Amino acid sequence: MIPIKPVGMSGSGQGEKSASTQNSSPNSLSDLPALVQNNFLQPGSLHLQSLPPLSLYIHFPWCVRKCPYCDFNSHEVKNQFDEAAYLDAVKLDLEMALPSIWGRKIYTIFIGGGTPSLMSAAGLDRLLSDVRTLLPIDSAAEITMEANPGTFEAEKFKQFKQSGINRLSIGIQSFDSRHLQALGRIHDGAEAEKAIAIARENFENFNLDLMFALPSQTLDESMIDLRKALSFDPNHLSLYHLTLEPNTYFAKYPPSLPDDDLSAEMQEQIQMQMAGAGYLHYEVSAFAKPGKASRHNLNYWNFGDYLGIGAGAHSKISFPHRIVRQVRHKQPKAYIEAARTGNMIQESHEIPRDELPFEFMLNALRLNQGFDPQLFYERTGMLINSIETALNDAETRGLIQRDHQKIQPTELGRRFLNDLQQLFL
Repeated sequence: MIPIKPVGMSGSGQGEKSASTQNSSPNSLSDLPALVQNNFLQPGSLHLQSLPPLSLYIHFPWCVRKCPYCDFNSHEVKNQFDEAAYLDAVKLDLEMALPSIWGRKIYTIFIGGGTPSLMSAAGLDRLLSDVRTLLPIDSAAEITMEANPGTFEAEKFKQFKQSGINRLSIGIQSFDSRHLQALGRIHDGAEAEKAIAIARENFENFNLDLMFALPSQTLDESMIDLRKALSFDPNHLSLYHLTLEPNTYFAKYPPSLPDDDLSAEMQEQIQMQMAGAGYLHYEVSAFAKPGKASRHNLNYWNFGDYLGIGAGAHSKISFPHRIVRQVRHKQPKAYIEAARTGNMIQESHEIPRDELPFEFMLNALRLNQGFDPQLFYERTGMLINSIETALNDAETRGLIQRDHQKIQPTELGRRFLNDLQQLFL
């Protein structure tokens, strides 16, 4: 957490600037870029005492095949994508974003997609080199890369590690080839196991993504998947209930899914198995060994800041008197062209003061252990008693429990999380 002084920035954000240059501070507000002064540093509706930790998210928008359940910004590689042109655009994007985060250290980096593991080893090395040149990175930063089993090559992943990736997140989804086919995945069960073997050879810290309540899946099949995942002894498991998201193939052509009772039984069995295996259920869909929770995701849930660069990436950036959200152009070609003209941001808006409680609670209530009420003040600039009516309502309904040190969702609150979050809207 950074005590607020005039936010350290210099120059216009154009051109390369070393981390050592970034750590210098301006002498006065007049040294800051006019755009930042005019748009972000003027008096506003908030008065933040400190800025939250800052993470970096980098989006890679291509994948081999668009999965029928996926609503992320991903685009099939129908022809060879232009890796160099995209990395050029990402670098320009980061350079243009520098004034808004100048002087702030990056504590976690997450490269997501799409399928970032489609990048060449040289491309990934260039990307991280550009980031290190332009930003001060914490020496203990968690640097995660998403990878899909159908793109694993032992030598390439060894090079990914050498370039600085220290955490891998592998989209397994299932070990059952029949279910993988139904999910539109490009790998089968054998390839899933081979990918994990390669990951274990190169990375001490890795996460496995697994899904349940799959088309025609039985309870026994979901437990076989879970036991197989646990046999690889991952530090972290993300266990997602398959949902039919709008604007996906599955939403238009719904498959036959387990009913609510069976899905709930799967979820209960998963929680019991994970607890028995020594994993902490720290967030709605996340389980980790002690000390191995995803630091990047924890920053999201604690309403920290994140700069998102790349096609369709989202940002949340705090300033002394306002909190701003931004979205980059979504289509890769449009994003690349926009970067060349210095206009990557498609949408930008200040979060209204009256929406901040919901924004904070939408994230923080996902944490099973809850949060310190002081964090609400630190991240929103608002006193916790400003939402006392909603808190009383939630407590009366048995959805939260609280004292002066912690506000925590109850088991009922976790089960009806959407209803709990809506109380703060």
